[in-house]
Amino acid sequence: MDFIEGLPKSEGYDTILVVVDKFSKFAKFIPLSHPFTALQVATAFIKNVYDIFGMPQVIISDRDKIFTSALWQELFKLADVKLNMSSSYHPQTDGQTERLNQCLEAYLRCAVHSCPKHWSKWLSQVQHWYNTAYHSALDKSPYEVLFARKPTPFGLIDVGDSMVPDVHVWLQERAHMNEVLHQQLTRAQQRMKYQADKHRSKRVFNVGDMVYLKLQPYVQMSVAKRSCQKLCFRYFGPYKILERIGEVAYKLDLPPQSQVHPVVHVSLLKKAIRPDVQVQADLPASCMAEDAAIFPEEILHRQLIKRGNAAVPYGLVRWTGLPAALATWENL
Repeated sequence: MDFIEGLPKSEGYDTILVVVDKFSKFAKFIPLSHPFTALQVATAFIKNVYDIFGMPQVIISDRDKIFTSALWQELFKLADVKLNMSSSYHPQTDGQTERLNQCLEAYLRCAVHSCPKHWSKWLSQVQHWYNTAYHSALDKSPYEVLFARKPTPFGLIDVGDSMVPDVHVWLQERAHMNEVLHQQLTRAQQRMKYQADKHRSKRVFNVGDMVYLKLQPYVQMSVAKRSCQKLCFRYFGPYKILERIGEVAYKLDLPPQSQVHPVVHVSLLKKAIRPDVQVQADLPASCMAEDAAIFPEEILHRQLIKRGNAAVPYGLVRWTGLPAALATWENL
C-alpha cells in the first residue's frame, strides 16, 4: 500500500490510499484528507479492504510516518499481520504499488487538468477501469481473478435528453468528462509520437530494392544458420522487396524455409548498396597536410540542444576546402 498526496482539494479530499492485492492485482483507491492519523488510515483500511479480502498475512509498504508509527505497528502485530517495509532509497520493494500509482496519476491527470475539483467523483470509475483492464501477468483482468467471472460493463445508450433533471445533468457531466479525457489522451499520444520521432529516420524503398533485415539472432533460427549467435551480425540478407504494404511495411522475398512473416516494418530494414556503387563522389584527390589551416566557412544549419537546464546553440559548420558532405556539428 502507498499514498498519493498533493492532489487538489475535491470534496474535502486531497490524498488517495492505494491498496493492491499481490495475488489478484485487484486495487482499492481510498480517498483521504489531510491531516490524518494512523488510526484513521487503519479504520479506512478495515472499512474498504477487510470486507473484501479479509485480514492480509503480509502488508508491503514504504517507510511513511503512518506505517512506522507505534500505533500502526502494534495494531497489526495484535492482528498477526507481518509488516514488510522498503529499505531506504529502494522503492522497488513496493514496486507493484508504485507502478499502479503511475497509472492512477496518468488517468487523474487528464481529469485534473480541466476539472481539478472533481477528481474524487470519478475515483470509483478509475478503480473499475483498472480492475477490469487486461493484465499480461495474469492473462486476464484482476476482476476475473477475484470474482471468477467477467465484469458487466456500465454502458449507456444514447438516449439524448432525459426527462429527469438530475439524470440529464449527470449525463452532461459524463459526456463532458469523456470529451476532456479524449482530448488529453490525444494530446499525450501526439507528445509521445513527437518524442519518438526524434530517434527515427525516414526510409522509403522501392519494389525490387535489396535490403538487409534486422532480426533477433537467438530467435530467428529459420532464416539463416550461424555458428556463433552471440557475436554474429545483427542484419540478415540482403533480400528483395516484393511489395509495399501501406506506408511503413514491406513484403520481402525470404528463403522458403523461413518461418518469419515476410511483411516487416521499415525500421527493421537497411538498404543494401551494391559493391559497384560509388558512395561518396566528392572524395578529395589528395589528403590535406596536418598543418593546413582549416577555418569555418559557412554555417549550413542552426539548432538548439538541451544540456542540463540550458539551451545551447549548435550548428552544422562547413569548413574551408571541404565539401558540404563533410560538414560537422559544432557548438556555436
